[in-house]
Amino acid sequence: MDLSLFDLGDFELQSGAVLPGARLAYKTYGELNPDRSNAVVLPTFYTGSHIRNEGFFGSGRAIDPARHFVVSINLFGNGISSSPSNTAAPFDAARFPRITFFDNVRAQHRLLVEALGVERIALVTGWSMAGCQSFQWAAQYPDLVDAILPFCASARTSEHNIVFLEGAKAALQADAVYADGNYTSPPEKGLKAFARVYAGWAFSQTFYREQMYRLQGFDNAEELLQDWERDHLDWDANGLLCKLWTWQQGDISANDIYRHDFRAALKAIRAKTIVIACDNDLYFRPEDNQIEIEHIAGGELRVYQSPWGHCVASPGNSPEFQRYLDQAISELLA
Repeated sequence: MDLSLFDLGDFELQSGAVLPGARLAYKTYGELNPDRSNAVVLPTFYTGSHIRNEGFFGSGRAIDPARHFVVSINLFGNGISSSPSNTAAPFDAARFPRITFFDNVRAQHRLLVEALGVERIALVTGWSMAGCQSFQWAAQYPDLVDAILPFCASARTSEHNIVFLEGAKAALQADAVYADGNYTSPPEKGLKAFARVYAGWAFSQTFYREQMYRLQGFDNAEELLQDWERDHLDWDANGLLCKLWTWQQGDISANDIYRHDFRAALKAIRAKTIVIACDNDLYFRPEDNQIEIEHIAGGELRVYQSPWGHCVASPGNSPEFQRYLDQAISELLA
């Protein structure tokens, strides 16, 4: 795979656990400018990778490697950076430690500063869990980040979002093959059940009522569900649950800096901020973003209307959303 690896050594986590030989997998595009200030950071989303992030930038786009030093960084747990599936015992499989957004961003900070020589970050942006990391970056390193644009994301995972994820998790863990994470072969029934639960939330009710899955080449909803099953069979179950736990714990104030004072964490953000929500996103509600943006100085919430729901931002689904996103990014990078 065309990527680079950054060795973090024995990496101490928020929990106090130490992940030995921790590694971040990443890929860069473009060149760092002389004053080391044109970096655009793209963390990855839940079932994303640096490869899928390539759908958010390109020649002639708002984020363009001809002008920007794009750094695309894989989440812990996604099977490319340190994960349950690629870590040696005794931290392999179900024994992989709990990792937070704070841990991910602290590791990413080390990569950018120690390995890549970045001195300013022009923008941190991303979809879903990547957007959550954008918020995290701006609160955790407020003096380093010039702008953020989280889309279909939140600064703190809502209780309803947590409950949705509990349903998907329970479906996976109900497979006897899962064996509390100590499986010797993939828990395929559980992975398929996880996918079916997830697909009901990824798109809106209108998406299904208007049979918009036909735009993706499916004749009916069952064909879409079967496609989601095939996709999730390619994922390691412990990796999915590792990232799911990270998502559920999302809270930019859950650290020793802010000590769970959520408003203080939001008020500490100095980056120019545009948050984009989708009116039909069933995970990250615009109402939650509105509460957040009220405490970010100069922050702006833009609500995009689309029946695609959360998946409006998935690369390739909506060219109209892509243009809308690029316009907002262009404003922040101007």
